[in-house]
Amino acid sequence: MDHIHFAQLGLALLEGVGLILSPCILPILPIMLAASLDGGKARPLGIIVGFVTSFTIFALVSRQILTWLNIDPDIIRDVALGLLVVFGATMLSKTLSDKLLASTQGLANLGQSLTARWSQKNGFFSGVAIGALIGFIWTPCAGPIMAAALIQIIQAKNNLEASLTVVMFALGAGIPMLLIAFTGRKIISRMNFVKRHSYIFRRALGVIIIAAAALIYSGADIQLLAASGGAEQAVQGKSLEKQLDQPYPAPEIIGIQDWINSQPLKIANLHNKVVLIDFWTYSCINCVRTLPYIKAWDQKYRRKGLVIIGVHSPEFDFEKKLDNVKKATEKYGIHYPVALDSNLATFKNFNNRYWPAHYLIDKNGQVVYTHFGEGDYDVTENNIRVLLGLGPDTGDMTAIPSPPDEKSSVQQTPETYLGYARARNFSGDAVHDERAHYDFPSYLLLNNWALDGDWQIGAENIEAEKEHAALRLDFLARKVFIVLGTRDGKLVNVHVLLNGKPVAKEVGADVKDSMLAVDHEALYQLIDLGGMKNGILELQADKPGLEAYAFTFGG
Repeated sequence: MDHIHFAQLGLALLEGVGLILSPCILPILPIMLAASLDGGKARPLGIIVGFVTSFTIFALVSRQILTWLNIDPDIIRDVALGLLVVFGATMLSKTLSDKLLASTQGLANLGQSLTARWSQKNGFFSGVAIGALIGFIWTPCAGPIMAAALIQIIQAKNNLEASLTVVMFALGAGIPMLLIAFTGRKIISRMNFVKRHSYIFRRALGVIIIAAAALIYSGADIQLLAASGGAEQAVQGKSLEKQLDQPYPAPEIIGIQDWINSQPLKIANLHNKVVLIDFWTYSCINCVRTLPYIKAWDQKYRRKGLVIIGVHSPEFDFEKKLDNVKKATEKYGIHYPVALDSNLATFKNFNNRYWPAHYLIDKNGQVVYTHFGEGDYDVTENNIRVLLGLGPDTGDMTAIPSPPDEKSSVQQTPETYLGYARARNFSGDAVHDERAHYDFPSYLLLNNWALDGDWQIGAENIEAEKEHAALRLDFLARKVFIVLGTRDGKLVNVHVLLNGKPVAKEVGADVKDSMLAVDHEALYQLIDLGGMKNGILELQADKPGLEAYAFTFGG
C-alpha cells in the first residue's frame, strides 16, 4: 500500500460526493425513496452495494477498453476536461439544466418501472439489483462529472490503484445515497427547500466544476500533489531511472553571446519548471541524430512545464557565427531556446566534456540525471515525465527510432579530425600553418588519410591552396560525413570518388552526379554503402579555398 497515493483516493471520494449536487439526482430520488421505504432495513444497504458495484465495473471496463485502444492519456484528459467545462456551463444556465434533466427523465422512468418489480421482494439482494439499475441509469447524466475521476482511474499506475480509486469514487457517490435511503420520508419533507433554492446549488456547482477543470488543465493539481510530498507516487508507478546518486544544484547559464527563439534565460528563474539542457553543435553528427527526440519532447511537454535549452557549444570557429547557427536551427526545425555559448563558458561551468550531453534539472533546480552521447531516449523521457508528474507514455518515443544503420561499431573508423591540434593517422609529413605540396602515398593503411596537391594544414582545418587539390581516406563504415566550408563563402565544387571511380549508387544525401557543391560551413553526407564496408574515399576540389575540418561516420 505504500505505492498508493492516498491524496488521490481522497480526491476521488470527494468527486463522488460531488455527484449528489448534480440535477440528475432529482429523477433518481423517487426511485431511491420508493425502493428503500419497503423491503426491510437491509435493502438500503443492498441498494448502495449494487450502486457502487455497477459504477466500479463501468469505470474499470472503460479503463481496460481505452488501454486496449492505446489512446494517448493526454487526449483522454483533454476530452474529459472539455466535458467538464460544458457540463459546468450547463449548470449556470436554467434552460440548459432543464434540457439535461428532461433528457434523463426517460431513463429514470424506465428505472422506476424496473425497480418496481424488484421492490416486491424483500431483503438485501433485491436492493443490490435495484442499486445496480440506479447506477446504470445515472451514468449518462453523471458522466461529465465522472470524467474527472476517470482521468485518475484510466491513468492509474496499476490495477490495484485503479480499483481503489473507482471504489472510493463510487463510495463517495453512494454515501449520500445511503443517507437518503435510510432517512426516507424525512428527506421528502426537505425537498421543497432544495427545489426553491436549486438555482443557487446548480450555479455554485457549475462554477466549482469549471474552476476544477481549469485547475487540472493548468497542471496546478500536479503541483499540489508535489507540495504534499506525493509527486513521485502520483507518477503512476514510474520513478527516476539511472538517476544521480548525489543530485547537485544546477550550474548557471553564463557567458552567452546571443539567444535564438528566446529572451535570455537563467536557471535561477526557472524554478518550478523541469529543465533539459542539451549541449550540442550543429556540425556534430551525433548531436544531429538526437534532435528528432529533443524536438518531440519540446512539442509534447512544453505546455506541461518542460523547458529545453539547447546550449550551442562550438567545436570549430565557424560554429560561433550567429547566422550559421540560425540557419542550422531553421534547417533542423528547432523551436526551443538556443543559447550561443561560443566561448564555452556554460560548457565549462557544467564541467561538461561531451557532444551531445544532456542534463535534466528538477523543479527545485537540482541536476538529477545526465546522459552523454546518443541513446537511452526512453530513460530520458521517462525521467522527464516523472519530474513533470505525468503518467506512463502510451506513445513510446522510440517510435522515432535511431536508425539501425546509424549505430556505431567497434571496428568502424573513428571520428577523424584534420587540423593538427587534434589530427591523427595522417600519412605524410605535415607542415603547420604554411602552404605546402603533398603527394598521395602508394598505399594507405585503414583509418589513415593523406593529401595531394597544395594544402595548408591549420590548427582546426586544412585548406586547399590550388585547384585539383585532393584528400584521400581509407575507411570502414556504412556512411561517411565530413565537415566542410569555403574561404569567404565562395562556391567550390568537389568531385567525390569511391575506390577510384565517381560515386554512383553509393551516393550520400548531399552529393549529386558525384559532385558536392560547398558554399558554407556544414556537415555533408558523402557516402552510403548500404552496410558496413571498407572503401577508399577521395575528394578533389575544383578551385582553391575548400576548408575541411573532420570526418565522421555512421555504421
